[in-house]
Amino acid sequence: MRDNQKGKKRNTFRDKEINDINRIQENKTKDNNKVIDNNKAQERKNMLLDFFGSEEYKPMGFKDIVSLLQVPKNQKQELKELLDGLISKGKIILDDRGKYKNPGDSIKTGMFYGTQRGFGFVVIEGESEDIFIPEVATKGAIHGDTVLISINDEKSGKRKEGAVLQIIERGMKEVIGTFQKSKNFGFVVPDNQKFGRDIFIPKEHTKGAVTGHKVVVSIKNYGDEEHNPEGRVIEIIGHMNDPGVDIMSVVKAYELPVEFPKDVFRVLDFIPDEIDPQEAVNRMDIREVQTVTIDGEDAKDLDDAISLTKEGDIYHLGVHIADVTHYVKEGAALDKEALKRGTSVYLVDRVIPMLPHKLSNGICSLNPGVDRLALSCFMDIDSKGNVISHNIAETVIRSDRRMTYTNVAKIIEEQDEDLMKEYEELVPMFMLMLELSEVLKKRRHKRGAINFDFPESKIIVDHNGKPVEIRAYERNKATKIIEEFMLIANETVAEDYFWQEIPFLYRTHDFPDNEKIRALAIFINNFGYSIKVGNEDIHPKELQKLLNKIEDTPEEALISRLTLRSMKQAKYTVANTGHFGLSAKYYSHFTSPIRRYPDLQIHRIIKENLNGKLDEKRRSHYEKILFEVANHSSKTERRADDAERDVEKMKKVEYMMNYIGHTFEGVISGITTWGIYVELANTVEGMVRVSDMDDDYYVYDAERYLMIGEHTKKTYKLGQTVKVEVISADKLLRTIDFVIVEDE
Repeated sequence: MRDNQKGKKRNTFRDKEINDINRIQENKTKDNNKVIDNNKAQERKNMLLDFFGSEEYKPMGFKDIVSLLQVPKNQKQELKELLDGLISKGKIILDDRGKYKNPGDSIKTGMFYGTQRGFGFVVIEGESEDIFIPEVATKGAIHGDTVLISINDEKSGKRKEGAVLQIIERGMKEVIGTFQKSKNFGFVVPDNQKFGRDIFIPKEHTKGAVTGHKVVVSIKNYGDEEHNPEGRVIEIIGHMNDPGVDIMSVVKAYELPVEFPKDVFRVLDFIPDEIDPQEAVNRMDIREVQTVTIDGEDAKDLDDAISLTKEGDIYHLGVHIADVTHYVKEGAALDKEALKRGTSVYLVDRVIPMLPHKLSNGICSLNPGVDRLALSCFMDIDSKGNVISHNIAETVIRSDRRMTYTNVAKIIEEQDEDLMKEYEELVPMFMLMLELSEVLKKRRHKRGAINFDFPESKIIVDHNGKPVEIRAYERNKATKIIEEFMLIANETVAEDYFWQEIPFLYRTHDFPDNEKIRALAIFINNFGYSIKVGNEDIHPKELQKLLNKIEDTPEEALISRLTLRSMKQAKYTVANTGHFGLSAKYYSHFTSPIRRYPDLQIHRIIKENLNGKLDEKRRSHYEKILFEVANHSSKTERRADDAERDVEKMKKVEYMMNYIGHTFEGVISGITTWGIYVELANTVEGMVRVSDMDDDYYVYDAERYLMIGEHTKKTYKLGQTVKVEVISADKLLRTIDFVIVEDE
């Protein structure tokens, strides 16, 4: 009876797949119609651009254009929409007299990034250098706005300067903040300090909010130089002192999707708890191969497993990754939602997953003692760390043990007797893992890979979300073993598919800007270090040598961070341009399809290729979609990073509120005109403001990164150890203030 029920459920699951496929075909027909409409619109845009770009064209208003082009009355609105679209893209501009004209080389469109101090920067797509916008030239632009700017040809400082001509589109239409109630109105202090101004809320639009409520505000009027923005409360998240409200405010601010839509939950009912034996028939069966997962103690989504043996001088390494695409079909509800989310987000006390827990913690988790479907990369590696041959295959596996980094580290580093006895049959493989990881690390080091070994923060919170401990998260040899194995698998897969010339997603990291490297060279010279800076791009080996020289010195963390900041962000691309930081010619993300969409995407491509289904039609399909998948994945990754950083900063401030008046030893991690940043041993960073320093007048020496007392000649420099007292911690502003305590 139970078997019949399982069979019915499997058949229903297949029926669901067929329905999904039919729905996808219907959507494709609609999409084709949209493509035709889009092509017509593009033709008209091109015609207009030719019109504006002609030598005969003189700036004219809308009525004149309608008359000259003899636009029928029923097509005027369409013309207006096309013109507005060209303005939003910066292709044309509308001047103060209402005339349309060509922008010229000095007029550009970009995204405005605001700061707490009023000025901002505009990032222009396709250009490496952003444009500085002084406070007097922002024209009311706020963080996230799309703006039209004029650029001064001459640089006033290290970067080009510009002025906002027009706000094309507002980026922030909703703002998260803390409500403050007055007698006849209210106002909201935005959480995002880059917004810069409090928002006025009329009494009738407060939605009953009281002082201290975290709220979502819809902006109705952005204000001007004399008037604050005006809005209405559309949602009350909760009181700022209630458990979890602080983190939920960050979730709302970044528009992170929390709940899965109903159509995703409907599909979940048909996802099996165990694999169908028939699904294993055409796969490589490695259930008898000794295999383990190694993760953190609290990990529940075990998406990678390892097997390893050695014959002579050749290591046989298997990296086995959960076959998520078997259950997440292209274009189905699960796939659309996973693409929308792009990545899982980790926020101190919670995880916002890319895929529902039924998949990530269930059928796609490589739990011990159960059969699971996987995509495996088998590599034969010689004694120098070179992959001499490899094979990628669909497999069925059965993990032997669920190991933790802590226990494996105790076995390989401390030879813990109790643990070695408990895992006796696995100890030889763990020792072999350590041996191979050292070989791979040596190979990466030889080619110039840069290892940034920062102490990450480990924030411990109680059941109410209150931080009770903050410490540096220490990585041990077990974590480094898994890192090495994931790196070599990612490189191997990327190189394979690059040479097959198959449409693919790569993880790329561009060479740093020469100006930033020169600035780094000037800075480290103050500490007696140097790097070779020529006219050509710097080689990663130069930065690797620098990091080796500063190892175990007081200035190590500081210089490492500044080196990292001088480099560009890694991103996802369809072109394989290499990975600077890893000094790798080929790199992809293959090993985490449960929590990263690019990994899931390339699994789908790999499986189609393995099964001979990647014909010209499918190649053409991937060539069309991968560029957008890469861009979207890069954006959602940055969004997740920013949200994680905000929550971490907020919890650090909350933690330090308990230590007002306490003294700590720290290292000067930054110096600016307005103060000195000091980082404590537990990774918490605060500021010593110039106004809170002693009575001396301090001058900031930007060339040498020094703060010098004009009368006492007292000097503070980057990397210097100082003793500080915590004088304030503001969770609303997310700031921690220190004062320097002099030794008696």
